[in-house]
Amino acid sequence: MTLAEKAVEFETRKFSFKTTSDRIVASREVKTLILELNEVYKIDKDPQIMDYMKRLTVVKQKIEKRLKGRP
Repeated sequence: MTLAEKAVEFETRKFSFKTTSDRIVASREVKTLILELNEVYKIDKDPQIMDYMKRLTVVKQKIEKRLKGRP
């Protein structure tokens, strides 16, 4: 499975994390995906890879917002 396929699969996955540990695992997984895509982007400069990173960053922010809770 390529990085692009992993990114699309993670993005289309249903996000119903029941526990905090599920959210932490998902946050770490999406972070590693973004960093791996970034390494590839540094070499290729493909705008599609940048789009993947932007969409995954939005998902990551939503997960982390849920982790931090309301003030």
